[in-house]
Amino acid sequence: KAINAVTLEMFHDIDKALDVFEADPDVAVIVLEGAGERGLCAGGDIRALWESSKVKGDLGKILWRDEYILNARIKKFPKPYVAFMDGIVMGGGVGLSAHSSHRVVTERTKLAMPEVGLGFFPDVGGTYLLSRSPGEIGTYFGLTGTTMNGPDAIYAKFADAVVPSAKLPALREALTKVAPGTPSAEIDRLIAGFATGEKSGPVAAMQAKIDGWFARGRMDDIVAVLTADGSDLAQATLKTLGEKSPRGMVVTLKLLRLARATETLEECLVREYRAALEVFASDDFREGVRAAVIDKDRNPKWQPSRIEDVTPEMLAPYFAEIGADELKFPDGK
Repeated sequence: KAINAVTLEMFHDIDKALDVFEADPDVAVIVLEGAGERGLCAGGDIRALWESSKVKGDLGKILWRDEYILNARIKKFPKPYVAFMDGIVMGGGVGLSAHSSHRVVTERTKLAMPEVGLGFFPDVGGTYLLSRSPGEIGTYFGLTGTTMNGPDAIYAKFADAVVPSAKLPALREALTKVAPGTPSAEIDRLIAGFATGEKSGPVAAMQAKIDGWFARGRMDDIVAVLTADGSDLAQATLKTLGEKSPRGMVVTLKLLRLARATETLEECLVREYRAALEVFASDDFREGVRAAVIDKDRNPKWQPSRIEDVTPEMLAPYFAEIGADELKFPDGK
């Protein structure tokens, strides 16, 4: 079962709630947490998107527009926004939490951007976040969909503090006592009082190897370097990449390289929206979701099936301007 899967209606509800919280002078801090025990959010309602894509519907166009606008609003929200990234945090859940001003992970955190395995790419500002991770760590996580634990998320700059999950209720209680107008640095100090102080996870030890493999501008070059490296880790990484959508990986790599040279989250979201609409209409997206979510046979038939068969002509529509459909951010939010 999907863990707190977010729908279009939920994005609208969150946006309306932020309207109320922003206007209310008595609201000092916003805390985002997931219902239930399993996690914050495992992403969007991918089955509904798949159904709409099959009939050439417009759910993707509407949902991603409103979701990306909300992602940008969260990053700029004028009051402290504390996200408890406990348990599973994936896809759309990352968009609701990793752009917040104070990001708390736990020993239970399992954070991932696994979209390339669905014929998609890391969206919801994922290209912005991943492009700001140290070295090529973000390229690695974005292309492989590998799960981060809490300290990994700190190291990759997706989170700010590790707090034991057993202490979250006490932290939440402490946050309810914060006075309106309390500076952000004071919130940081409050959270630090509950935190373990961990700053890096297992991926930090892999930094040099990951940089050596992924510091390339082309997917086929990355594959060639991994193939030439006989280590178990390189071969395991190569096997993981072999399961992903070739087109999705090439699109993701280009989006990440463009994001690295982009200053704002909004610019990355505009670029992601263009690519998302193209992906939504593609066979790879429908096939990826079918294999992972609908039939669950884990055996997608990607088109094309090889990275070397992804041509510049295939890629061009993912990065082209889309006229009246371009993503626009409302004034004042």
